[in-house]
Amino acid sequence: MNSILSMSTVLWFAQILMAGLFLFAGFSKIFAHRRQAVVHPQRPGFGLPGMRDEVVSLIAILEIAGAICLVLPIDLLPPYVIPRLAAAALALLMIVSSIYHARRHETAVPNVVLFLMAILVIVGRWPH
Repeated sequence: MNSILSMSTVLWFAQILMAGLFLFAGFSKIFAHRRQAVVHPQRPGFGLPGMRDEVVSLIAILEIAGAICLVLPIDLLPPYVIPRLAAAALALLMIVSSIYHARRHETAVPNVVLFLMAILVIVGRWPH
């Protein structure tokens, strides 16, 4: 019982941490992208230089929706289906984001860490 409780705690910690990071990233893309693109056109960060505003807004909405669904306490479907689907969508987004950053010769380490955390949530919340 103790190992089940501690694994559940680790999974909730990972879900809450991921939700916070994706909420921060999504809202910063929405509110700061246009200003950052004008002031610092070549600076790497949460803004995505070289991308249209519509694409950045779509990525931000996906990040915010995924973050909310990661910690959504409602089980409309079988238990933990919504957080698993959200983690899978965010893992896919992290793969695409890693490719984007690698092609720009930027570090993709944060994307890889978030991808691994999403995989942890998917595997950990899988029914036994």
